Amino acid sequence: MKFDLHTHHERCGHADGMIRAYIEAAIQGGLDVIGISDHSPYFYSSVDRLHPGIAMAKSEFPRYVAEVLELKREYEGRIDVLLGVESDFFPEHAELYREEYKKYPFDYIIGSVHQSGGVSIFNKRRWNGLNDKQKIAAKEEYYDLIQQSARSGMFHILGHIDAMKGFFPAFSAIPTPKVDETLKVIAECGVSIEVNTSGGTKDVGGWYPSDDILERAHHYGVDITFGSDSHKPSRIGEDFDKVRQKLKEIGYREWVYYKEKQQRRVAL
Repeated sequence: MKFDLHTHHERCGHADGMIRAYIEAAIQGGLDVIGISDHSPYFYSSVDRLHPGIAMAKSEFPRYVAEVLELKREYEGRIDVLLGVESDFFPEHAELYREEYKKYPFDYIIGSVHQSGGVSIFNKRRWNGLNDKQKIAAKEEYYDLIQQSARSGMFHILGHIDAMKGFFPAFSAIPTPKVDETLKVIAECGVSIEVNTSGGTKDVGGWYPSDDILERAHHYGVDITFGSDSHKPSRIGEDFDKVRQKLKEIGYREWVYYKEKQQRRVAL
């Protein structure tokens, strides 16, 4: 069985193509399941569209849901279209986001930390001038947020859990026990992590998370799913077979996807 749970489209302001184009690409790629999971609006803001190049407007969110549900019905029997969302995680606004998501019939919600210390995790300038101790503190703050997101109960999947390395590859070598601690928390909370193949579009190359983290995730009993994090239709299902083979080598025998908020286990 072939699936991809992490995809975007033009509403977020930094992806190409309409939702239908991603579904058609999934069919052409032989996928059985395609999850649509565009970026959540900034619900906490009084502005309808706080950052137009990052996420959709609040007023667009109901239309996004309606379009996915309509396409789900249209493509029934050809491919299973799932309604998802990639949600930012801001601890101070968690309850607001939780209440917004209760309004809609999501199949799953991906929780992703995109800001740490008030700065984008992809901002390479955030590392300028930091000494080793400060770099460790920055990495631990990021993983503290991921732990909080796991404990929040809001999410089925945690997105790209080492994406801070995207434009700063040295991130992976910053020493801290916080990564293992976080994997233990994720396992205890019963949340999955994704293998996200969009790292290949960043300076770091490769996938999120690293093979080393995947090996430790297996050790701690963390469930795994797959997402290309496609921002253009041509990346749907990218490296799916390679990821599946790597997970088998690590020792995984199955991975998961979510439908109607229920985890479904699939043999690798």
